[in-house]
Amino acid sequence: MRAIQITTTGGPDVLTPADLPTPEPGPGQVLVEVAAAGVNFIDTYQRQGIYPIPLPFVPGMEAAGRVRALGADVTDVAVGDRVAWGDVAGSYAELAAVPAARVVPVPDGITDEQAAGAMLQGMTTHYLLHDSYHVRPGDDILVHAGAGGTGLLLTQLATALGARVITTVSSAEKEALSRAAGASDVVRYTEVDDLAAEVRALTGGTGVAAVYDGVGATTFDASLASLRIRGTLVLFGAASGPVPPVDPQRLNSGGSLFLTRPTLAHHVITTEELRTRAAAVLAAVADGTLDIRIGARYPLADAKSAHEDLQGRRTTGKVLLTP
Repeated sequence: MRAIQITTTGGPDVLTPADLPTPEPGPGQVLVEVAAAGVNFIDTYQRQGIYPIPLPFVPGMEAAGRVRALGADVTDVAVGDRVAWGDVAGSYAELAAVPAARVVPVPDGITDEQAAGAMLQGMTTHYLLHDSYHVRPGDDILVHAGAGGTGLLLTQLATALGARVITTVSSAEKEALSRAAGASDVVRYTEVDDLAAEVRALTGGTGVAAVYDGVGATTFDASLASLRIRGTLVLFGAASGPVPPVDPQRLNSGGSLFLTRPTLAHHVITTEELRTRAAAVLAAVADGTLDIRIGARYPLADAKSAHEDLQGRRTTGKVLLTP
């Protein structure tokens, strides 16, 4: 089968097209013909060695497709079923052997591209808004990278929950996308000197109840400074690089603030939790609450360009690879 393989960590150049043996599903696994694979920042962290994975490996944590074969002891998935997943490595390939306990059924009416695009970012959006900080009607919240895949989903779902969403973007094109997703106010961070002051001005000087920050190093200080008293900073990514160590006293002096650094894996530990959360996300896609905007599609062999564009902030919405 054709796949992308990483034999040494580094920049996008290490994403190497390769012919690899067709995987055989082991006990408890299913073999899936990949129809679409999601490209996410976690893939770039693993590629760079920030999140170490034994070498060599096939990158990609998210995909959707049709089951071709079953391993032993698989009873709740059948050949021909359409499935998706968001936390199993090896998705940048034509075929993937995936634990049956980590796949979720894709309902009729949901395309493979929608399913692939909804898994990692969709379930991340769900736990961020329901678990990391439980958004309530009337809350003011700040979402960084409002035109990115997760940013668009956060804006849509938070708006549906009754929140007022302020986003940050870098261009007029991205501002239009963010507003179309439901953002009440959009700040072009490239055009302001003091982002936190802008956010506070938009909230009558109070600050926001929560900041959802997937950018990291370049936005962290402004995120903390944008919070209201007892506000929560949800740091869920590091697109601009990891945040240096933080003195906890800053949370005290900032107004008894809360800081959390969550990850999806800890919110889909059991198969039941995984499938319940995924079902809620896919139901929101089906009823139109969530629009999975596919911003770019790349052939599998061009994964290098997908990573370059994602990290270069040249993409909007969801980025997919098509085997």
